[in-house]
Amino acid sequence: MASHSGSTGVVYAALAGNLLIAVTKFAAAAYSGSSAMLSEGVHSLVDTFNEVLLLYGMKRAARPADRTHPLGHGRELYFWTFIVALLVFAIGAGVSFYEGVLHMLDPEPVANARITYIVLGLSFAFEGFSWFVALKAFRREKGRMGYFEAVRRSKDPTTFTVLFEDSAALIGLAIAFVGILSAEIFDRPELDGAASIGIAFVLAATAVFLARESKGLLLGEPATAEVQARILEIAARDPAVRSANGLVSVHLGPDQIVASISAEFEDSATAPEIEASVDRIEAALKAEVPEVTTLFVKPQTAQRFAERARQITEGDGAG
Repeated sequence: MASHSGSTGVVYAALAGNLLIAVTKFAAAAYSGSSAMLSEGVHSLVDTFNEVLLLYGMKRAARPADRTHPLGHGRELYFWTFIVALLVFAIGAGVSFYEGVLHMLDPEPVANARITYIVLGLSFAFEGFSWFVALKAFRREKGRMGYFEAVRRSKDPTTFTVLFEDSAALIGLAIAFVGILSAEIFDRPELDGAASIGIAFVLAATAVFLARESKGLLLGEPATAEVQARILEIAARDPAVRSANGLVSVHLGPDQIVASISAEFEDSATAPEIEASVDRIEAALKAEVPEVTTLFVKPQTAQRFAERARQITEGDGAG
């Protein structure tokens, strides 16, 4: 299994930054009475807890297969990523919206705006550093793909989760700054509350996006077309295999793929020869595509495979 040191480093960087920022924002909110600053403090606290959950999910997902989980625990990472999205929506967006509405109904001027500007500037610097670390890691992973395509095709949610959380944090800081500054310039303290509501909408949109991506991974997504082609190529080159007809694959984790290959063996191949062929295919996959942790091989003629594929296609059309 490939190492997750890169993703782990991104999460630890975000954890350290968000923890420092959360403490600073809450202190500034208590001192100034700013609704937007309080919302930002809740936002950073939620992000801190989210990073803890991601690290916990990564640790749980790395456990080996056992009797109750014979294919491994890889999907625990996807589960905790989905929980992170729910927390961003329920706590981050919910508290920010509530605080904003409360402050608009009963507006109070910011007691000392200068301290909030200092805190926002420091927070922007810390968040910007965490965002840059996540962006750098994500760029390495995405290669030549576009950003949204890379997110859609990614099987490791940790890096893009931190990246989108940090992006939402930077947008939230900008909204908080505009809200506090506008409230001070126009002497309209309710604008501070409006900024808090704006932060809530940013967090809600981020949560929906993360939940959508996590849902697909949790339900099960296939290996990329490149990886599937590589698996079939390795199976087809074995001397006992007449043709590798196709395969079904699913990611149980970023580096855990279960693959089932339909293969037609030579008519002269005996049962021990087929068994030896499967062993060779498994060994080759372990060396060349180590993400394939579990392999099933179904002896099947190309004609039978094509008929079965056609039946499935016709069934989908009928449905």
